[in-house]
Amino acid sequence: MNPSSTPHGPAARNPDWWRGAVLYQVYPRSFQDSNGDGIGDLAGVVQRLPHLVELGVEALWLSPFFKSPMKDFGYDIADYKDVDPIFGSLADFDTLVQAAHAQGLKVLIDQVMSHCSDQHPWFVESRASRDNPRADWFVWADPKADGTPPNNWQSIFGGSAWQWDTRRRQYYLHNFLTSQPDLNFHNPLVQEAALDAVRFWLERGVDGFRFDVICFCFHDALLRDNPPRTQAAYDPAVNTVTPYAWQLHQYDKSQPENLAFLRRLRQLLDAYPDIGTVGEVTDDDALVRIAEYTGGGDKLHMAYSFDLLGPRCDAPFFHGVIDRFETPVVDGWACWAVSNHDVHRVATRWQVGGGAALNAAWQRLVFALQACLRGSLCIYQGDELGLPEVDVPFEQLQDPYGITMWPEYRGRDGCRTPMPWDAALPHAGFSNGAAPWLPVAAEHLPLAAGQADADPASLLHFYRATLAWRRAHPVLRDGALDLLPAHASVLAFVRHGGSQPGAAPVLCVFNLGSAAVDYSLPAALANGRVHGWQVTGDIAAPATQAARHGQSFTLPPYSAAFASLQHQH
Repeated sequence: MNPSSTPHGPAARNPDWWRGAVLYQVYPRSFQDSNGDGIGDLAGVVQRLPHLVELGVEALWLSPFFKSPMKDFGYDIADYKDVDPIFGSLADFDTLVQAAHAQGLKVLIDQVMSHCSDQHPWFVESRASRDNPRADWFVWADPKADGTPPNNWQSIFGGSAWQWDTRRRQYYLHNFLTSQPDLNFHNPLVQEAALDAVRFWLERGVDGFRFDVICFCFHDALLRDNPPRTQAAYDPAVNTVTPYAWQLHQYDKSQPENLAFLRRLRQLLDAYPDIGTVGEVTDDDALVRIAEYTGGGDKLHMAYSFDLLGPRCDAPFFHGVIDRFETPVVDGWACWAVSNHDVHRVATRWQVGGGAALNAAWQRLVFALQACLRGSLCIYQGDELGLPEVDVPFEQLQDPYGITMWPEYRGRDGCRTPMPWDAALPHAGFSNGAAPWLPVAAEHLPLAAGQADADPASLLHFYRATLAWRRAHPVLRDGALDLLPAHASVLAFVRHGGSQPGAAPVLCVFNLGSAAVDYSLPAALANGRVHGWQVTGDIAAPATQAARHGQSFTLPPYSAAFASLQHQH
Protein backbone atom coordinates (compact mmCIF):
# COMPACT_ATOMS: atom_id res chain seq x y z
CA MET A 1 0.00 0.00 0.00
CA ASN A 2 1.32 3.43 -0.88
CA PRO A 3 1.66 5.68 2.18
CA SER A 4 -0.28 8.44 0.43
CA SER A 5 -3.29 6.14 0.09
CA THR A 6 -3.38 4.73 3.61
CA PRO A 7 -6.69 4.65 5.50
CA HIS A 8 -5.72 7.86 7.32
CA GLY A 9 -7.03 9.65 4.23
CA PRO A 10 -5.78 12.93 2.77
CA ALA A 11 -9.02 14.84 3.32
CA ALA A 12 -8.69 15.36 7.07
CA ARG A 13 -4.98 16.07 7.38
CA ASN A 14 -3.89 17.26 10.80
CA PRO A 15 -0.25 16.38 11.43
CA ASP A 16 -0.34 17.94 14.92
CA TRP A 17 -3.49 16.18 16.14
CA TRP A 18 -1.46 14.52 18.91
CA ARG A 19 -0.35 17.83 20.44
CA GLY A 20 -2.63 18.21 23.44
CA ALA A 21 -4.74 15.21 22.47
CA VAL A 22 -6.60 13.08 25.00
CA LEU A 23 -5.66 9.39 24.77
CA TYR A 24 -7.54 6.51 26.36
CA GLN A 25 -5.62 3.35 27.21
CA VAL A 26 -7.47 0.12 26.49
CA TYR A 27 -6.11 -3.04 28.11
CA PRO A 28 -7.83 -5.48 25.70
CA ARG A 29 -7.83 -8.53 27.99
CA SER A 30 -10.01 -6.65 30.45
CA PHE A 31 -12.09 -4.27 28.34
CA GLN A 32 -14.85 -6.37 26.73
CA ASP A 33 -15.19 -10.07 25.99
CA SER A 34 -17.25 -10.58 22.83
CA ASN A 35 -17.11 -14.38 22.51
CA GLY A 36 -17.66 -15.58 26.06
CA ASP A 37 -14.24 -17.07 26.76
CA GLY A 38 -13.57 -14.75 29.70
CA ILE A 39 -10.86 -12.75 27.93
CA GLY A 40 -11.41 -9.38 26.30
CA ASP A 41 -10.77 -9.12 22.57
CA LEU A 42 -10.64 -6.76 19.60
CA ALA A 43 -14.28 -7.26 18.68
CA GLY A 44 -15.13 -6.30 22.25
CA VAL A 45 -13.20 -3.05 21.86
CA VAL A 46 -15.27 -2.25 18.77
CA GLN A 47 -18.42 -2.89 20.78
CA ARG A 48 -17.40 -0.30 23.39
CA LEU A 49 -16.08 2.48 21.12
CA PRO A 50 -19.19 4.64 21.79
CA HIS A 51 -18.07 4.90 25.43
CA LEU A 52 -14.85 6.56 24.29
CA VAL A 53 -16.63 8.85 21.85
CA GLU A 54 -19.07 10.05 24.48
CA LEU A 55 -16.26 10.53 26.98
CA GLY A 56 -14.63 12.95 24.57
CA VAL A 57 -11.23 11.38 23.92
CA GLU A 58 -9.48 11.61 20.57
CA ALA A 59 -7.48 8.41 20.41
CA LEU A 60 -7.28 4.96 21.94
CA TRP A 61 -4.04 3.25 22.84
CA LEU A 62 -4.30 -0.52 22.60
CA SER A 63 -2.04 -2.54 24.87
CA PRO A 64 -0.43 -5.52 23.05
CA PHE A 65 -2.65 -7.95 21.15
CA PHE A 66 0.15 -9.66 19.19
CA LYS A 67 0.79 -13.38 19.08
CA SER A 68 2.41 -14.27 22.40
CA PRO A 69 2.83 -17.07 24.95
CA MET A 70 1.43 -14.50 27.42
CA LYS A 71 4.14 -14.95 30.03
CA ASP A 72 3.90 -11.15 30.44
CA PHE A 73 0.43 -10.89 28.89
CA GLY A 74 1.42 -9.69 25.46
CA TYR A 75 4.54 -7.71 26.25
CA ASP A 76 6.44 -10.86 25.27
CA ILE A 77 5.83 -10.91 21.53
CA ALA A 78 6.30 -14.07 19.46
CA ASP A 79 5.13 -12.55 16.16
CA TYR A 80 5.18 -8.80 15.56
CA LYS A 81 2.90 -9.10 12.52
CA ASP A 82 -0.01 -11.17 13.76
CA VAL A 83 -2.86 -11.03 16.26
CA ASP A 84 -2.99 -13.62 19.02
CA PRO A 85 -6.05 -15.86 18.52
CA ILE A 86 -7.38 -15.02 21.97
CA PHE A 87 -7.87 -11.43 20.75
CA GLY A 88 -9.12 -12.30 17.25
CA SER A 89 -7.50 -11.95 13.86
CA LEU A 90 -5.90 -9.42 11.56
CA ALA A 91 -9.35 -8.99 10.00
CA ASP A 92 -10.71 -8.11 13.44
CA PHE A 93 -7.95 -5.54 13.86
CA ASP A 94 -8.75 -4.00 10.48
CA THR A 95 -12.41 -3.81 11.49
CA LEU A 96 -11.46 -2.06 14.72
CA VAL A 97 -9.37 0.56 12.90
CA GLN A 98 -12.14 1.21 10.39
CA ALA A 99 -14.79 1.45 13.11
CA ALA A 100 -12.66 3.81 15.21
CA HIS A 101 -11.93 6.06 12.23
CA ALA A 102 -15.62 6.11 11.34
CA GLN A 103 -16.33 7.46 14.84
CA GLY A 104 -13.56 10.04 14.71
CA LEU A 105 -11.07 8.17 16.88
CA LYS A 106 -7.38 7.64 16.21
CA VAL A 107 -5.80 4.24 16.97
CA LEU A 108 -2.37 3.87 18.58
CA ILE A 109 -0.93 0.42 19.25
CA ASP A 110 1.73 -0.76 21.66
CA GLN A 111 5.06 -1.58 20.05
CA VAL A 112 7.59 -3.46 22.17
CA MET A 113 10.94 -2.92 20.51
CA SER A 114 13.62 -3.62 23.08
CA HIS A 115 12.71 -7.26 23.78
CA CYS A 116 10.53 -10.11 22.57
CA SER A 117 9.47 -13.57 23.67
CA ASP A 118 11.97 -16.41 23.96
CA GLN A 119 9.53 -18.27 21.68
CA HIS A 120 10.00 -15.77 18.86
CA PRO A 121 11.68 -17.49 15.88
CA TRP A 122 14.45 -14.91 16.04
CA PHE A 123 15.50 -16.03 19.51
CA VAL A 124 14.97 -19.72 18.79
CA GLU A 125 17.48 -19.38 15.95
CA SER A 126 19.85 -17.10 17.88
CA ARG A 127 20.23 -19.46 20.82
CA ALA A 128 20.80 -22.51 18.57
CA SER A 129 24.48 -21.74 17.99
CA ARG A 130 27.09 -19.00 18.05
CA ASP A 131 27.45 -18.86 14.26
CA ASN A 132 23.91 -18.85 12.85
CA PRO A 133 22.60 -15.84 10.86
CA ARG A 134 20.86 -14.40 13.94
CA ALA A 135 23.53 -15.32 16.46
CA ASP A 136 24.07 -11.68 17.45
CA TRP A 137 20.45 -10.49 17.20
CA PHE A 138 20.31 -10.71 20.99
CA VAL A 139 22.73 -9.63 23.72
CA TRP A 140 24.96 -12.62 24.44
CA ALA A 141 28.05 -12.53 26.64
CA ASP A 142 30.53 -14.96 28.13
CA PRO A 143 30.64 -15.40 31.90
CA LYS A 144 33.38 -13.96 34.05
CA ALA A 145 36.26 -16.27 34.90
CA ASP A 146 34.40 -17.51 37.98
CA GLY A 147 31.24 -18.28 35.99
CA THR A 148 29.22 -15.34 37.27
CA PRO A 149 27.26 -12.99 34.97
CA PRO A 150 29.12 -10.48 32.78
CA ASN A 151 28.23 -7.50 34.96
CA ASN A 152 26.01 -6.29 37.80
CA TRP A 153 22.94 -5.27 35.78
CA GLN A 154 19.65 -6.06 37.49
CA SER A 155 16.32 -7.14 36.02
CA ILE A 156 13.32 -4.95 36.79
CA PHE A 157 11.53 -8.14 37.85
CA GLY A 158 14.24 -9.07 40.33
CA GLY A 159 17.65 -10.70 40.28
CA SER A 160 20.38 -10.57 37.67
CA ALA A 161 19.48 -9.29 34.19
CA TRP A 162 21.53 -12.20 32.79
CA GLN A 163 20.27 -15.74 32.20
CA TRP A 164 22.54 -18.69 31.52
CA ASP A 165 21.76 -20.61 28.32
CA THR A 166 22.98 -24.20 28.10
CA ARG A 167 22.89 -24.34 24.29
CA ARG A 168 25.34 -21.50 23.67
CA ARG A 169 27.00 -21.73 27.07
CA GLN A 170 26.65 -17.98 27.38
CA TYR A 171 24.48 -15.53 29.23
CA TYR A 172 21.78 -13.53 27.50
CA LEU A 173 20.43 -10.17 28.65
CA HIS A 174 16.83 -9.80 29.85
CA ASN A 175 15.84 -6.55 31.52
CA PHE A 176 12.45 -8.04 32.35
CA LEU A 177 11.41 -11.72 32.64
CA THR A 178 13.91 -14.41 31.67
CA SER A 179 11.44 -15.28 28.90
CA GLN A 180 11.87 -11.76 27.45
CA PRO A 181 15.37 -11.62 25.93
CA ASP A 182 16.66 -8.20 24.91
CA LEU A 183 17.30 -7.57 21.23
CA ASN A 184 20.70 -6.27 20.21
CA PHE A 185 20.03 -2.91 18.58
CA HIS A 186 23.73 -2.44 17.92
CA ASN A 187 23.10 -4.85 15.04
CA PRO A 188 21.74 -2.89 12.01
CA LEU A 189 19.67 -5.90 10.94
CA VAL A 190 17.78 -5.79 14.23
CA GLN A 191 16.99 -2.14 13.66
CA GLU A 192 15.71 -2.96 10.17
CA ALA A 193 13.52 -5.74 11.54
CA ALA A 194 12.05 -3.43 14.18
CA LEU A 195 11.31 -0.74 11.58
CA ASP A 196 9.76 -3.35 9.31
CA ALA A 197 7.32 -4.33 12.06
CA VAL A 198 6.35 -0.69 12.49
CA ARG A 199 5.85 -0.35 8.74
CA PHE A 200 3.55 -3.38 8.72
CA TRP A 201 1.07 -1.69 11.07
CA LEU A 202 1.39 1.68 9.39
CA GLU A 203 0.28 -0.01 6.18
CA ARG A 204 -2.77 -1.36 8.04
CA GLY A 205 -3.82 2.17 8.91
CA VAL A 206 -2.77 2.77 12.51
CA ASP A 207 -2.46 6.40 13.54
CA GLY A 208 0.55 5.92 15.76
CA PHE A 209 2.31 3.91 18.44
CA ARG A 210 2.99 3.78 22.12
CA PHE A 211 6.59 2.58 22.35
CA ASP A 212 7.11 0.39 25.39
CA VAL A 213 10.24 1.11 27.50
CA ILE A 214 11.77 2.88 24.51
CA CYS A 215 14.87 3.89 26.47
CA PHE A 216 15.91 0.21 26.73
CA CYS A 217 16.72 -0.37 23.06
CA PHE A 218 20.46 0.17 23.40
CA HIS A 219 22.82 -1.05 26.08
CA ASP A 220 26.44 -0.11 26.71
CA ALA A 221 28.46 -2.13 24.20
CA LEU A 222 31.30 -2.49 26.73
CA LEU A 223 28.93 -3.98 29.32
CA ARG A 224 30.24 -1.77 32.10
CA ASP A 225 28.85 -2.15 35.63
CA ASN A 226 26.20 0.30 36.76
CA PRO A 227 27.34 2.45 39.69
CA PRO A 228 25.48 2.09 42.98
CA ARG A 229 22.88 4.61 44.01
CA THR A 230 24.54 6.59 46.78
CA GLN A 231 21.32 7.04 48.74
CA ALA A 232 18.38 4.67 48.98
CA ALA A 233 15.55 6.05 46.86
CA TYR A 234 12.08 4.91 45.97
CA ASP A 235 11.72 4.10 42.30
CA PRO A 236 8.01 4.25 41.41
CA ALA A 237 8.61 2.27 38.23
CA VAL A 238 9.70 -0.89 40.02
CA ASN A 239 9.03 -0.53 43.76
CA THR A 240 11.78 -1.28 46.25
CA VAL A 241 10.98 -4.98 46.61
CA THR A 242 13.82 -5.64 44.13
CA PRO A 243 17.44 -4.35 44.11
CA TYR A 244 16.83 -2.60 40.77
CA ALA A 245 16.44 0.78 42.49
CA TRP A 246 19.80 0.39 44.22
CA GLN A 247 21.71 1.19 41.02
CA LEU A 248 22.10 4.25 38.85
CA HIS A 249 21.16 2.93 35.42
CA GLN A 250 24.00 4.52 33.54
CA TYR A 251 24.87 1.69 31.19
CA ASP A 252 21.96 -0.72 30.82
CA LYS A 253 19.65 1.76 29.04
CA SER A 254 19.27 5.30 27.64
CA GLN A 255 22.47 5.12 25.64
CA PRO A 256 23.38 7.90 23.14
CA GLU A 257 22.87 5.54 20.19
CA ASN A 258 19.16 5.54 20.97
CA LEU A 259 18.79 9.08 19.62
CA ALA A 260 20.10 8.12 16.19
CA PHE A 261 17.68 5.19 16.03
CA LEU A 262 14.75 7.37 17.06
CA ARG A 263 15.60 9.69 14.17
CA ARG A 264 15.51 6.72 11.79
CA LEU A 265 12.18 5.72 13.26
CA ARG A 266 10.78 9.23 12.81
CA GLN A 267 11.86 9.29 9.15
CA LEU A 268 9.76 6.18 8.60
CA LEU A 269 6.79 7.60 10.51
CA ASP A 270 6.93 10.88 8.58
CA ALA A 271 6.37 8.99 5.32
CA TYR A 272 2.80 8.37 6.51
CA PRO A 273 0.25 11.10 7.17
CA ASP A 274 -0.85 12.29 10.59
CA ILE A 275 1.09 9.87 12.79
CA GLY A 276 1.51 10.40 16.53
CA THR A 277 3.77 8.53 18.91
CA VAL A 278 4.21 8.39 22.67
CA GLY A 279 7.19 6.78 24.33
CA GLU A 280 7.38 5.22 27.79
CA VAL A 281 10.50 6.55 29.49
CA THR A 282 11.73 4.89 32.68
CA ASP A 283 14.97 6.52 33.70
CA ASP A 284 16.74 8.05 36.68
CA ASP A 285 15.98 11.52 35.28
CA ALA A 286 13.06 10.70 33.05
CA LEU A 287 11.78 14.26 32.56
CA VAL A 288 15.11 15.36 31.11
CA ARG A 289 15.10 12.25 28.92
CA ILE A 290 11.59 13.10 27.68
CA ALA A 291 12.80 16.54 26.66
CA GLU A 292 15.69 14.87 24.81
CA TYR A 293 13.56 12.22 23.11
CA THR A 294 10.78 14.58 22.00
CA GLY A 295 12.70 17.78 21.22
CA GLY A 296 13.74 18.91 17.76
CA GLY A 297 10.78 17.48 15.88
CA ASP A 298 12.84 14.55 14.62
CA LYS A 299 12.29 11.79 17.18
CA LEU A 300 9.22 10.88 19.26
CA HIS A 301 6.20 13.18 19.20
CA MET A 302 5.60 12.86 22.95
CA ALA A 303 6.55 10.71 25.93
CA TYR A 304 5.53 9.98 29.50
CA SER A 305 7.41 8.96 32.61
CA PHE A 306 6.50 7.42 35.96
CA ASP A 307 6.81 10.72 37.83
CA LEU A 308 3.04 10.97 38.30
CA LEU A 309 2.61 7.22 38.72
CA GLY A 310 4.16 7.00 42.17
CA PRO A 311 2.83 7.67 45.68
CA ARG A 312 3.33 11.45 46.04
CA CYS A 313 0.55 13.87 45.16
CA ASP A 314 1.17 17.07 47.15
CA ALA A 315 1.50 20.59 45.76
CA PRO A 316 5.31 20.93 46.16
CA PHE A 317 5.76 17.59 44.40
CA PHE A 318 3.61 18.60 41.43
CA HIS A 319 5.36 21.96 41.26
CA GLY A 320 8.75 20.24 41.18
CA VAL A 321 7.72 17.76 38.47
CA ILE A 322 6.37 20.51 36.22
CA ASP A 323 9.40 22.71 36.82
CA ARG A 324 11.85 19.88 36.09
CA PHE A 325 10.08 19.22 32.81
CA GLU A 326 9.49 22.82 31.70
CA THR A 327 13.11 23.88 32.33
CA PRO A 328 14.85 21.59 29.77
CA VAL A 329 11.93 20.87 27.47
CA VAL A 330 12.22 23.74 24.94
CA ASP A 331 10.11 22.25 22.11
CA GLY A 332 9.54 18.76 23.51
CA TRP A 333 6.15 17.41 24.51
CA ALA A 334 4.92 15.34 27.44
CA CYS A 335 1.96 13.00 27.75
CA TRP A 336 0.75 13.09 31.35
CA ALA A 337 -0.63 9.88 32.87
CA VAL A 338 -1.63 9.29 36.50
CA SER A 339 -2.59 5.62 35.98
CA ASN A 340 -1.81 2.76 33.64
CA HIS A 341 -1.63 -1.03 33.51
CA ASP A 342 1.62 -1.16 35.52
CA VAL A 343 0.74 0.74 38.71
CA HIS A 344 -1.95 0.81 41.37
CA ARG A 345 -5.04 2.72 40.34
CA VAL A 346 -4.95 6.40 41.14
CA ALA A 347 -8.23 6.24 43.14
CA THR A 348 -6.40 4.05 45.68
CA ARG A 349 -2.80 5.17 45.26
CA TRP A 350 -3.70 8.83 45.82
CA GLN A 351 -6.60 8.30 48.21
CA VAL A 352 -6.68 11.16 50.70
CA GLY A 353 -9.09 9.94 53.36
CA GLY A 354 -11.61 12.09 55.16
CA GLY A 355 -14.70 10.31 53.90
CA ALA A 356 -16.46 9.72 50.60
CA ALA A 357 -17.25 13.39 49.92
CA LEU A 358 -13.67 14.56 50.23
CA ASN A 359 -12.37 11.65 48.19
CA ALA A 360 -14.93 12.40 45.48
CA ALA A 361 -13.75 16.03 45.43
CA TRP A 362 -10.15 14.84 45.33
CA GLN A 363 -10.70 12.56 42.35
CA ARG A 364 -12.29 15.44 40.46
CA LEU A 365 -9.43 17.73 41.40
CA VAL A 366 -6.82 15.24 40.18
CA PHE A 367 -8.43 14.95 36.76
CA ALA A 368 -8.96 18.71 36.45
CA LEU A 369 -5.27 19.19 37.21
CA GLN A 370 -4.23 16.54 34.70
CA ALA A 371 -6.42 18.16 32.05
CA CYS A 372 -4.78 21.56 32.58
CA LEU A 373 -1.12 20.51 32.33
CA ARG A 374 0.89 21.46 29.27
CA GLY A 375 1.02 18.35 27.15
CA SER A 376 -1.26 15.56 26.06
CA LEU A 377 -3.02 13.37 28.60
CA CYS A 378 -3.80 9.70 28.88
CA ILE A 379 -6.74 8.19 30.73
CA TYR A 380 -6.47 4.55 31.83
CA GLN A 381 -9.64 2.52 31.35
CA GLY A 382 -11.87 2.71 34.40
CA ASP A 383 -10.34 5.81 35.95
CA GLU A 384 -13.28 7.79 34.60
CA LEU A 385 -15.44 5.59 36.83
CA GLY A 386 -13.24 6.08 39.90
CA LEU A 387 -12.36 2.37 40.09
CA PRO A 388 -10.18 1.55 43.10
CA GLU A 389 -7.34 -0.97 43.12
CA VAL A 390 -8.51 -4.55 43.65
CA ASP A 391 -6.85 -6.82 46.20
CA VAL A 392 -6.73 -9.98 44.11
CA PRO A 393 -6.28 -13.14 46.23
CA PHE A 394 -3.01 -14.97 45.71
CA GLU A 395 -4.70 -18.04 44.24
CA GLN A 396 -6.24 -15.85 41.51
CA LEU A 397 -3.13 -13.85 40.64
CA GLN A 398 -1.94 -13.94 37.02
CA ASP A 399 0.89 -11.40 37.02
CA PRO A 400 4.26 -13.22 37.25
CA TYR A 401 5.80 -10.23 39.00
CA GLY A 402 3.10 -10.21 41.66
CA ILE A 403 3.30 -13.97 42.18
CA THR A 404 7.07 -13.81 42.67
CA MET A 405 7.01 -10.78 44.99
CA TRP A 406 3.99 -11.78 47.09
CA PRO A 407 3.03 -10.67 49.70
CA GLU A 408 5.23 -7.58 50.01
CA TYR A 409 4.15 -6.54 46.52
CA ARG A 410 0.82 -7.65 45.09
CA GLY A 411 1.74 -7.07 41.46
CA ARG A 412 -0.25 -5.45 38.68
CA ASP A 413 -3.41 -7.55 38.56
CA GLY A 414 -5.27 -5.16 40.86
CA CYS A 415 -5.41 -2.50 38.15
CA ARG A 416 -6.14 -4.98 35.34
CA THR A 417 -9.41 -6.53 36.50
CA PRO A 418 -12.35 -6.51 34.04
CA MET A 419 -14.05 -3.24 33.18
CA PRO A 420 -17.49 -3.07 34.86
CA TRP A 421 -20.11 -2.02 32.33
CA ASP A 422 -23.37 -2.89 34.09
CA ALA A 423 -23.73 -4.04 37.68
CA ALA A 424 -26.91 -5.99 36.89
CA LEU A 425 -25.46 -8.22 34.19
CA PRO A 426 -23.36 -11.39 34.56
CA HIS A 427 -19.71 -10.52 35.11
CA ALA A 428 -20.63 -6.81 35.17
CA GLY A 429 -21.31 -6.85 31.43
CA PHE A 430 -17.68 -7.68 30.65
CA SER A 431 -18.52 -11.24 29.55
CA ASN A 432 -21.66 -13.29 29.13
CA GLY A 433 -19.84 -16.62 29.19
CA ALA A 434 -16.90 -18.08 31.07
CA ALA A 435 -15.56 -16.62 34.29
CA PRO A 436 -13.23 -13.71 33.46
CA TRP A 437 -9.48 -14.24 33.49
CA LEU A 438 -9.32 -12.00 36.58
CA PRO A 439 -12.23 -11.66 39.00
CA VAL A 440 -14.78 -8.87 38.65
CA ALA A 441 -14.43 -6.82 41.82
CA ALA A 442 -17.55 -6.52 43.97
CA GLU A 443 -16.51 -3.00 44.95
CA HIS A 444 -16.54 -2.02 41.27
CA LEU A 445 -20.19 -2.94 40.67
CA PRO A 446 -21.75 0.27 42.09
CA LEU A 447 -19.30 2.23 39.91
CA ALA A 448 -20.16 0.43 36.65
CA ALA A 449 -20.42 2.56 33.53
CA GLY A 450 -24.17 2.05 33.18
CA GLN A 451 -24.79 3.22 36.73
CA ALA A 452 -22.42 6.17 36.32
CA ASP A 453 -24.06 7.23 33.08
CA ALA A 454 -27.45 7.36 34.81
CA ASP A 455 -26.12 9.57 37.63
CA PRO A 456 -25.50 13.20 36.56
CA ALA A 457 -23.33 13.71 39.66
CA SER A 458 -20.99 10.82 38.85
CA LEU A 459 -17.28 11.09 38.18
CA LEU A 460 -17.94 9.89 34.63
CA HIS A 461 -20.06 12.97 33.92
CA PHE A 462 -17.35 15.14 35.48
CA TYR A 463 -14.76 13.64 33.11
CA ARG A 464 -17.03 14.36 30.14
CA ALA A 465 -17.68 17.93 31.30
CA THR A 466 -14.00 18.56 31.99
CA LEU A 467 -12.92 17.38 28.54
CA ALA A 468 -15.66 19.49 26.92
CA TRP A 469 -14.46 22.52 28.94
CA ARG A 470 -10.89 21.81 27.88
CA ARG A 471 -11.91 21.75 24.22
CA ALA A 472 -13.59 25.12 24.70
CA HIS A 473 -10.27 26.61 25.91
CA PRO A 474 -7.68 25.80 23.21
CA VAL A 475 -4.96 27.44 25.28
CA LEU A 476 -5.20 24.39 27.58
CA ARG A 477 -4.50 22.11 24.63
CA ASP A 478 -1.29 23.56 23.26
CA GLY A 479 -0.48 26.81 25.06
CA ALA A 480 2.58 27.54 27.16
CA LEU A 481 2.65 27.11 30.94
CA ASP A 482 4.06 29.58 33.46
CA LEU A 483 4.36 28.21 36.99
CA LEU A 484 3.48 30.56 39.82
CA PRO A 485 5.59 30.43 43.03
CA ALA A 486 5.58 27.20 44.99
CA HIS A 487 3.14 26.92 47.89
CA ALA A 488 2.71 24.33 50.62
CA SER A 489 -0.85 23.42 49.59
CA VAL A 490 -1.58 25.22 46.32
CA LEU A 491 -0.37 24.55 42.79
CA ALA A 492 -0.95 27.46 40.44
CA PHE A 493 0.04 28.27 36.89
CA VAL A 494 -1.03 30.30 33.89
CA ARG A 495 -1.66 28.75 30.48
CA HIS A 496 -1.25 31.18 27.59
CA GLY A 497 -0.49 31.48 23.88
CA GLY A 498 -0.97 28.41 21.75
CA SER A 499 -2.20 27.92 18.22
CA GLN A 500 -5.32 30.08 18.52
CA PRO A 501 -4.39 33.78 18.22
CA GLY A 502 -5.96 36.07 20.77
CA ALA A 503 -7.02 33.31 23.16
CA ALA A 504 -7.25 34.64 26.70
CA PRO A 505 -4.75 33.23 29.20
CA VAL A 506 -6.22 30.92 31.83
CA LEU A 507 -5.16 31.02 35.47
CA CYS A 508 -5.41 27.58 37.10
CA VAL A 509 -5.28 27.30 40.90
CA PHE A 510 -5.53 23.96 42.74
CA ASN A 511 -5.78 23.46 46.48
CA LEU A 512 -4.33 19.99 47.02
CA GLY A 513 -4.61 20.28 50.79
CA SER A 514 -7.19 19.03 53.28
CA ALA A 515 -7.85 22.52 54.71
CA ALA A 516 -9.28 25.68 53.17
CA VAL A 517 -6.64 28.09 51.89
CA ASP A 518 -6.61 31.83 51.23
CA TYR A 519 -4.42 32.11 48.17
CA SER A 520 -3.15 35.57 47.23
CA LEU A 521 -2.36 36.35 43.63
CA PRO A 522 1.29 37.06 42.90
CA ALA A 523 2.09 40.75 42.47
CA ALA A 524 2.59 40.33 38.71
CA LEU A 525 -1.08 39.41 38.39
CA ALA A 526 -2.52 41.52 41.20
CA ASN A 527 -0.90 44.80 40.18
CA GLY A 528 -2.70 45.29 36.92
CA ARG A 529 -0.69 43.36 34.34
CA VAL A 530 -3.94 41.65 33.51
CA HIS A 531 -7.50 42.63 34.23
CA GLY A 532 -11.05 41.48 33.76
CA TRP A 533 -10.49 38.06 35.25
CA GLN A 534 -13.13 36.15 37.13
CA VAL A 535 -13.55 32.81 38.81
CA THR A 536 -15.46 30.67 36.38
CA GLY A 537 -17.84 27.77 36.88
CA ASP A 538 -16.96 26.11 33.61
CA ILE A 539 -16.54 22.73 35.29
CA ALA A 540 -19.91 22.22 36.91
CA ALA A 541 -19.14 20.80 40.32
CA PRO A 542 -19.33 22.41 43.76
CA ALA A 543 -15.69 21.55 44.45
CA THR A 544 -14.56 23.90 41.68
CA GLN A 545 -16.18 27.00 43.16
CA ALA A 546 -14.08 29.55 45.04
CA ALA A 547 -14.78 32.92 46.61
CA ARG A 548 -12.73 35.95 45.60
CA HIS A 549 -11.74 38.53 48.19
CA GLY A 550 -9.80 41.37 46.57
CA GLN A 551 -6.66 39.82 45.17
CA SER A 552 -7.05 36.43 46.84
CA PHE A 553 -9.06 33.26 46.48
CA THR A 554 -10.57 31.25 49.29
CA LEU A 555 -10.25 27.67 48.17
CA PRO A 556 -12.08 24.87 50.00
CA PRO A 557 -10.20 21.60 50.57
CA TYR A 558 -9.41 19.71 47.36
CA SER A 559 -10.83 22.37 45.08
CA ALA A 560 -9.79 24.40 42.06
CA ALA A 561 -10.43 27.86 40.65
CA PHE A 562 -10.01 29.00 37.07
CA ALA A 563 -9.79 32.58 35.88
CA SER A 564 -9.88 33.97 32.38
CA LEU A 565 -7.22 36.67 32.17
CA GLN A 566 -7.47 39.67 29.87
CA HIS A 567 -4.40 41.76 29.07
CA GLN A 568 -4.59 45.51 29.55
CA HIS A 569 -4.63 47.64 26.43
